[in-house]
Amino acid sequence: MPAAGVTRSVTTLNNVISMDDRTIRNQPNKVGVRDRRYAIRFPFAADVELIEMESGAQVDGVTSDISLGGCFVCASKPLPIRARIRIKLSRKGQHVEALAVIRILKPRIGMGVEFIDIESPSHEILKRWIEQVRQSR
Repeated sequence: MPAAGVTRSVTTLNNVISMDDRTIRNQPNKVGVRDRRYAIRFPFAADVELIEMESGAQVDGVTSDISLGGCFVCASKPLPIRARIRIKLSRKGQHVEALAVIRILKPRIGMGVEFIDIESPSHEILKRWIEQVRQSR
């Protein structure tokens, strides 16, 4: 209780957004991948070249989906989680290059990639690709 002569004020916040704290089953401390994404992914096929920054290992593959924040690369020998990479996406003579990091690994299937740094020309092409996919749906 407040002391005599002291008033308490209550502030109500009207525009607070709260999200569920969803986790992966049987792994209570790990947030699900979909909960970390900040952009919608769309089905999209582009050729991919990855180069791991530390070892220089090169992997080729193809995307299965894409967003402004990342993509999934199908590759038979994926790179390890948290590997920092240079990624080059190619489709119909256009190229998107970025620095990225491997966020998820599916052995013998591929890897989820988060874009970290994309220069303006590549970003514009990426936005055009996504807009084309959105319009075709």
